Amino acid sequence: MDLVKTAPDGVLDLNEVATTLGVRKRRVYDITNVLDGIHLIQKRSKNLIQGSDLDQVFGGAPEQQKLRDELSDLSAMEEALDELIKDCAHQLFELTDDKENAKLAYVTYQDIHSIQAFQEQIVIAIKAPEETKLEVPAPKEDSIEVHIKSTKGPIDVYLCEVEQDKRGAKAFEDTDTVTSEIKSSVPPDEE
Repeated sequence: MDLVKTAPDGVLDLNEVATTLGVRKRRVYDITNVLDGIHLIQKRSKNLIQGSDLDQVFGGAPEQQKLRDELSDLSAMEEALDELIKDCAHQLFELTDDKENAKLAYVTYQDIHSIQAFQEQIVIAIKAPEETKLEVPAPKEDSIEVHIKSTKGPIDVYLCEVEQDKRGAKAFEDTDTVTSEIKSSVPPDEE
């Protein structure tokens, strides 16, 4: 194909190609038959071939440029999103790593109650140590199971029923606390 691209008018003599490449003429014919089959070249005569218009074979140049532009735009967008994700992760690390912020890492019932999406819902708040594993298997028809496991300390679970405010009525602010059982990975005599 490089020879076809550099040939005058894209026309090649197969005898010259065999000599230039130092191969038998039969091998050159085998290759040209394949290239002709996939429409990269056209046979002019027994020993002459011409390269096809590649824009017709692979689509027009404007369409290729449009795809290149779209790929460039998508690459730039991906790079910008990667930078935003990296920045957010860094900010989150800075917030959670600061011991002063740990005192402020809590949510009140009023905070939960003020979120419109939680109205008429039961909200489960969980306070657990690092590396706690939470698993929610596929729900059954009439129930949802939640499995929480920690080997580093107790897990506190708070159920908050959030009812819609009614005029003249007091907001329902009852919360129940459930403390889970912990299976320690360290035998009791080694603690």
